[in-house]
Amino acid sequence: MSALSPLPDFETAINQEFGTIAGLIGLHAALRPDNPALRDDSRTLSYRQLDELMNRVAAALQRDGLNKGDAVAVCAASSVNYAALFLGALRAGVAVAPLAPSSTPASLVRMVQDAGAQALFLDASTADALREVTGVRRIALDGSGSEAFEAWLAAPGSRPAPVNVEPGTPFNIIYSSGTTGEPKGIVQGHGMRWAHVRRGSKYEYDPQTVTLLSTPLYSNTTLVVFFPTLAYGGCASLMPKFDAGRYLQLAAQQRVTHTMLVPVQYQRLMARPDFDRHDLSSFRYKFSTSAPFNAALKADVLKRWPGGLVEFYGMTEGGGTCILEAHLHPDKLHTVGRPAEGSDIRLID
Repeated sequence: MSALSPLPDFETAINQEFGTIAGLIGLHAALRPDNPALRDDSRTLSYRQLDELMNRVAAALQRDGLNKGDAVAVCAASSVNYAALFLGALRAGVAVAPLAPSSTPASLVRMVQDAGAQALFLDASTADALREVTGVRRIALDGSGSEAFEAWLAAPGSRPAPVNVEPGTPFNIIYSSGTTGEPKGIVQGHGMRWAHVRRGSKYEYDPQTVTLLSTPLYSNTTLVVFFPTLAYGGCASLMPKFDAGRYLQLAAQQRVTHTMLVPVQYQRLMARPDFDRHDLSSFRYKFSTSAPFNAALKADVLKRWPGGLVEFYGMTEGGGTCILEAHLHPDKLHTVGRPAEGSDIRLID
């Protein structure tokens, strides 16, 4: 797009057969530059600031010789820098392999090697776990290492060379199945993520959205709501670690509209004696995945927590193979819902 080309409106952009999340963030930066985009305990970035930081990340990766289809790995606590690194890499056409800090050092070595990562982004909380990962450049997102993220970034005002990202271009590499053997890398393309964000309007994502995320950014559980939040111009509020009391305080203070939680988090929240004293009336949708969600607990959430409740099943491999909209089917809380749009279900012995 040239400097003189008119900006597309958002509805035109989101209804394209294919587009990119990084492109939508750039559009929001032009249309509503001062709206908050990312927030953690230390700072908030507006869409203008996020777009500029993504450009610096993408330009730095290109400066270092990474091309479309190459990969970087990141293993750190959730933060604004983590999110900006992920999004900036996507702008450069570079795939991101987000790794679980709880993995063993030996598993982390294998995952970094398997992904073909040309750089490793970490922080002080993961440096010890990553001690056996050698032969790859290490950049500290929190400035704690020998090469700090701020020093690694391209200069302010830098812009990356345009990259022609296609539906099949690798978006991320999610490592899964660690409970049954060595984690296996699942490559997901930009086309799959684009299909996910396009269904976001069904769940009322918009520029007034505030999504509170206490699950980690390495997990597909988190990413399935993180990306639609930003694609629709909302704000993603990141908690580096889940704490039930702190979660409820932030949800009320920030007038949160969306969230993703795993069932054990719902259990801990609903069991708090002070749960009903927090104003959660701003919620539109709550999501869950990752583990079995007891029907009685779902019923309690529906009764006491405003907004819809949606459960995804089969996230990593299929991006949500089945979906239960629990608030619409209160008599089906023992199920995983209906097949998602575009999914074919086959039952085999």
